[in-house]
Amino acid sequence: MSLRVAAVQHDIVWEDPETNFQKLRPQIKDAADNGAQLVVLSEMFSTGFTMNSAKCAEALDGASHKFLLDQATEYQIWITGSVPTRWEDGIAYNTLNLLAPSGETYRYKKIHPFSFSAEPENYGAGTEFLQVDIEGTRTTFFICYDLRFADEFWRTAQSTDLFVIPANWPAGRKMHWQTLLQARAIENQAYVLGVNRVGDGDGLSYAGDSALIDPWGETVFKGTSEETLLLGDVDAEVAAQTRATFPVFQDRRN
Repeated sequence: MSLRVAAVQHDIVWEDPETNFQKLRPQIKDAADNGAQLVVLSEMFSTGFTMNSAKCAEALDGASHKFLLDQATEYQIWITGSVPTRWEDGIAYNTLNLLAPSGETYRYKKIHPFSFSAEPENYGAGTEFLQVDIEGTRTTFFICYDLRFADEFWRTAQSTDLFVIPANWPAGRKMHWQTLLQARAIENQAYVLGVNRVGDGDGLSYAGDSALIDPWGETVFKGTSEETLLLGDVDAEVAAQTRATFPVFQDRRN
């Protein structure tokens, strides 16, 4: 049984959640109307990749979480994106929120804050993986810079059919984004869905290039640098067959 996924490749108005909610609502509806079961937004979808955690970090049940909750329950979809969030320990984390159609919430704290942009000075680092079975597809979630760390993907690969990575990946390193998405799919024999923003924010340009790569490294869909909705199907059985046909895992040393 396949899972229909939607990548909402969108622009972000800097540090203006309510305007971003208004912009995203019709795009999410469009995804749901086209049969999407899992809808993926970008990293920090409501603010842009801001280091101003003192201003922008929301409570766990803040406005961005409520927005995702409303969309999930209204359209009966799974939906995810990351949000600057202040947890009970008082520390802000770049937090992926995954909302189920029932309204149940799952969260993942970005394990690798991006030191090149001073993210570690403004956000804490997570330590735990998030793996959720979504309509029969074993799905593991990471955020942007995590993509560079193959060991995290290796540790979770055998219990993963689909990796999902929301991002704010700058255009200046787009070749790295494209190459690493494909590499993670090939080496782990899993689908990889990377969803990147477009437009400009805080002096950086973002090229999009959101993509769904299959377990053989073939591109299912790929965006350009424009706002767009990308739809494709993920089949957990294809991942299983790939691993059975070409059993790489049995030769790993880890």
